[in-house]
Amino acid sequence: MSSTLELTVGPAANGGSCIARHDGRVVFVRYALPGERVVARVTDERAKHWHAVAVEILEPSQDRVDSLCQIAGVDGSGCCDLAFVKPSAARNLKGEVVANQLGRLGGFSWTGEAEEVDDDGATGWRTRVRLATTGDGQAGFHRYHSPELVTDLNCAQLPAGMLDGLDGSRWPPGAEIHVALDDDGSRHVVQTGPRTARKSAQTQVIEGEYEATQRVGDRVWRVPVTAFWQAHRGAAQLYSDLVAQYARLQPGQTAWDLYGGAGVFAAVLAEGVGESGRVLTVDTSRGSARAARSALADLSCVSVVTDSVRRALTGEKRRADVAVLDPPRTGAGREVIDLLAAADVPRIVHIGCEAASFARDVGLYTGHGYAVEELRVFDSFPLTHHVECIAVLTRG
Repeated sequence: MSSTLELTVGPAANGGSCIARHDGRVVFVRYALPGERVVARVTDERAKHWHAVAVEILEPSQDRVDSLCQIAGVDGSGCCDLAFVKPSAARNLKGEVVANQLGRLGGFSWTGEAEEVDDDGATGWRTRVRLATTGDGQAGFHRYHSPELVTDLNCAQLPAGMLDGLDGSRWPPGAEIHVALDDDGSRHVVQTGPRTARKSAQTQVIEGEYEATQRVGDRVWRVPVTAFWQAHRGAAQLYSDLVAQYARLQPGQTAWDLYGGAGVFAAVLAEGVGESGRVLTVDTSRGSARAARSALADLSCVSVVTDSVRRALTGEKRRADVAVLDPPRTGAGREVIDLLAAADVPRIVHIGCEAASFARDVGLYTGHGYAVEELRVFDSFPLTHHVECIAVLTRG
């Protein structure tokens, strides 16, 4: 049986936990807030640092509220790990975590809190979700770092009715269920898998279409339900507007849209460089590349490349005036940032969805002589510990 500890909880750590200490050992405690006194159940004591979950709150923080998600919590789904925190306090905590990571990993001092993407509240913001399936064919959400599923589908991130009719034992065990609510208000449900030893995973449209309609400004994308699109209903438009603002492009210039997905940023970069300029958008996803080629077909200045960013940059002979990067959670990393610095790109807009890798990347840029012109953090994933960070970096 797992042991329990009575702990006084300290500051928030990256990843959704807070830091406590027991007999000189660091204990990362989930479902707790700074300053609280809690009874915590130890879940992992194999490593140097222990991990635990708060199972009883002896002295609660004033920022604690009744959970905004009915399926999340210690023994529930891992979906909304900050659903027990006032949304305004959660934004402040996220800012503190990003600031700590920037100082530790990036050597950069910043203070602030996460900004709201829109003012429509912390619930019902997600427009795309992927469900796993149990051995008896029920769809569900994973428990935190566990193969076990919670088959109650009432996650607070989702708009009302988004998953109606998808519960019950109707799915092949091992399949994944992808659901999207598009910008025309239509629901699309696509099943992938299960994968077996004798055949590759199959894809089947259960409802709607394989591609969902997404809109940013006046432009329309048809994006596979299984491909990447910003999960928050307002994120694609917000980030697009910011990229257009931060790029500061002039007609005839060159811009690189790296990890470009369906080419949302390429569209606004093309507006900046005009017909006499050039935009290169690069991503490894074939589905995203097809969506980009279709949506941007009228923009002769845009080239869509399906390849790794590293290989694409290695083959580039012409310097970019601006590079925009939106890498996966692991970040861009040393090799790609070294290539950007070697290409002498003077202006970079870097977007990151994981605080530690974002902070590390900022440190890599500053190590090459780039200065941080602006840095903002957005609460693009309310009720969770996740954030989206945007940095503008320049080198004269």
